[in-house]
Amino acid sequence: MYLPKHFEQNDPAALAALMQAYPLAALVSVGEDGVTADHVPLEYDASAGPHGTLRGHVARANPLWRRAAGQPVLAIFRGEEAYVTPSWYPSKAATHQVVPTWNYAVVHAHGPLRVVEDAPWLHALVTRLTGHFETPRETPWAVSDAPEAFVQTMLRAIVGIELPVERLVGKWKLSQNRHAADRQGVHDGLMQGDAAAQAAARRMRSVEPAG
Repeated sequence: MYLPKHFEQNDPAALAALMQAYPLAALVSVGEDGVTADHVPLEYDASAGPHGTLRGHVARANPLWRRAAGQPVLAIFRGEEAYVTPSWYPSKAATHQVVPTWNYAVVHAHGPLRVVEDAPWLHALVTRLTGHFETPRETPWAVSDAPEAFVQTMLRAIVGIELPVERLVGKWKLSQNRHAADRQGVHDGLMQGDAAAQAAARRMRSVEPAG
């Protein structure tokens, strides 16, 4: 990933927060057929290893777990993002030397893929994942709501994957390279947009300008 210095994000807490807020990762691997990307929700455990560990599961029918076992893979997490029009820059009126761009925050997690076929491990994982996403609901669904025999059948149809993270790379491209008036213009413009644009505007407040 091209990463100019002013867009680097090295704060482990910020990287962890984005992965936890946007857990659906593009899991990129390389096999005999070339590069493949699988989209998998991954749980990030910051306490497991120097750079944390990612855990998830895929369908047993998915060739990923056989093809990539023990191989280096890349998990890409996309956070807030939005189009930026040059019309939001006050400097446009003065110079017209402006172009459109895109603001975004992403995390790349690198590490080897480990396969886990242990049923209790899988049961604990799907229970945690379900609990995490169901808890905000008024009437949360739990794995224990399903018949045990059915749950065991479903567990046999999936395979656990684990990625001990060896390297985390964060890129927060949020107008840090523009001067204060242009940054404010982008923020105000995004705040007039939809919920996704407003989220990108709020993310802008988390970074310092370049230089």
